[in-house]
Amino acid sequence: MRIAFLVATEGIEQIELTEPWAAVGAAGGTPVLVSTEQGEVQAFHHLDKGDTFPVDQVVGDAKAEEFDGLVLPGGVANPDALRMDEKAVAFVKAFFDAGKPVAAICHAPWSLIEADVLRGRTLTSWPSLRTDITNAGGTWVDEQVKVCTGGPNTLITSRKPDDLKAFCETLVGEFGKSADEDGKDRA
Repeated sequence: MRIAFLVATEGIEQIELTEPWAAVGAAGGTPVLVSTEQGEVQAFHHLDKGDTFPVDQVVGDAKAEEFDGLVLPGGVANPDALRMDEKAVAFVKAFFDAGKPVAAICHAPWSLIEADVLRGRTLTSWPSLRTDITNAGGTWVDEQVKVCTGGPNTLITSRKPDDLKAFCETLVGEFGKSADEDGKDRA
């Protein structure tokens, strides 16, 4: 199971990167940090600088078919920057086009809105995105974790860092199913 974690160069909510990353690793998967530039990305603890993390791959060189799933961590500035990057938006959309699972938490659905992949989908997020999601054709719900299979792929969403335990357990399970099915397709 090879999972892309797409982030901008700064503004990532650190715990929304590190906890899913650890969960993927603990499940035997390989997390790959994909960003808009080479080097390191700057994470935050809300508004305070956190740690930096090395980029494994630049989004312009990454292809959805190289991965079994995509994780979009939140933070306010992170998805706001991603939605302004054409290559990042195309990368996100490619996972939907390929039918691969995507997991997004907190403010991360802004990237999904920009990729125009929410029509007819049901998801959750940080509450301030409710109107944005509705305007993009999605249905917003206030749930700890929401799994939507009513589209070309499985979409896993959560509201906030307090939901991370359920978010991580769910995304690992859904990504594992997808990786198993993909392996059967190749056999």
